[in-house]
Amino acid sequence: MASPQSDARDVVVTGLGVTTAVGQGKDDFVAALLDGRHAFGFLQRPGRRTPGPSGDGTEPFLGAEMGEPALPGSIAARTVRTASLSARAALTTLHEAWHDAGLDDADPSRIGLVVGGSNVQQRELTLLHARYADRPEFLRPTYGMGFMDSDLCGFCTEQFPIRGFAHTLGGASASGLLAVLQAVRAVQSGQADVCIALGALMDLSYWECQAFRAMGAMGSHRWADDPAAACRPFDRNHDGFIFGEACAAVVVERADGRGHPAPYARFRGGGTAMDGTRNPHPSLEGEVAVIEAALREAGMPASAVDYVNPHGTGSPTGDAVELQALARSGLTHARINATKSITGHGLTAAGAVEIVATLLQMREQKLHPTRNLVDPLDETFPWVREKAEDFAFRTAVSLSMGFGGISSAICLEKC
Repeated sequence: MASPQSDARDVVVTGLGVTTAVGQGKDDFVAALLDGRHAFGFLQRPGRRTPGPSGDGTEPFLGAEMGEPALPGSIAARTVRTASLSARAALTTLHEAWHDAGLDDADPSRIGLVVGGSNVQQRELTLLHARYADRPEFLRPTYGMGFMDSDLCGFCTEQFPIRGFAHTLGGASASGLLAVLQAVRAVQSGQADVCIALGALMDLSYWECQAFRAMGAMGSHRWADDPAAACRPFDRNHDGFIFGEACAAVVVERADGRGHPAPYARFRGGGTAMDGTRNPHPSLEGEVAVIEAALREAGMPASAVDYVNPHGTGSPTGDAVELQALARSGLTHARINATKSITGHGLTAAGAVEIVATLLQMREQKLHPTRNLVDPLDETFPWVREKAEDFAFRTAVSLSMGFGGISSAICLEKC
């Protein structure tokens, strides 16, 4: 399909950054995806196991944890000492995206930052509460910044010359994709020449893990003897989502702006909708609405979509509704796989991580496997199953849904 004529609303992706449990950096990440390489096990970080009577952790949760983020040497040791895991992952990821897009020559006053995710440093705060519970007068002053939703914005703009604007956008598990859409709109409106969307690492404590499990959203002990088999998007034996630490950054700018030599893709359309509910129940109508809105803005029929990267969490209800939405939207022909089957669910980061996964697969012209898809909910979809496959594609739709009734979609086209 021919690309639309370039105008002020023509926005392209020029930089990517990603830090996950299966790979740090886009090259390592896409290699892990195509290999189907996972990192699932029991969560081990301090603050992620329910304290027992003696203070030791007695309640393990399944998930995937990353290694220590590989911070660039330009970051001062003093800065690292006061940086949370979410902040360290953000700096590492932003550094890769910044240099991938070649932003050193961009005007700082025309660069914006949208951080997808609020309340993302919960484990850090839980550990501080426990450490200073009997001596609050010794609480370190940085706590006064760490609990604010502006902390990651301040942290990132302190290390990188971003002087246009920076703010957070909270949309639960849709935050990462919503951040990308907001970044696109900022460039289209002229608010910025370049905008970076960062899907922040949500650092869960045992409180959040326990709450997710109690509501039936997070996987139970069903697969405790085989953690590698626990994450099963779209499989009939799914048991809820499995958490996976992740952070991703996407740089967007005007196609006729700095003249980047090799953009990853062109933004074609996007959509968001609210279902009018506080509860984490999926809405068929809401999901269909955002898919149709994205395609309408893109000016393309559903038949022109080559590939779908779904939300696909492993939720017994959510997976089924999403497949219904794809069918009703006319997307049963598009190739489909589930990135979360490899990475786990990055929550606030998930939408951005899956856009990065989509664009890297588009670059490689390969699709990664879907792990643990043994008995699909619907066999009629053209799944990518146990092995990566070569696939020449130009157009893709990615979906993200969040608690609170948020649905979102984005349509991208290879440049």
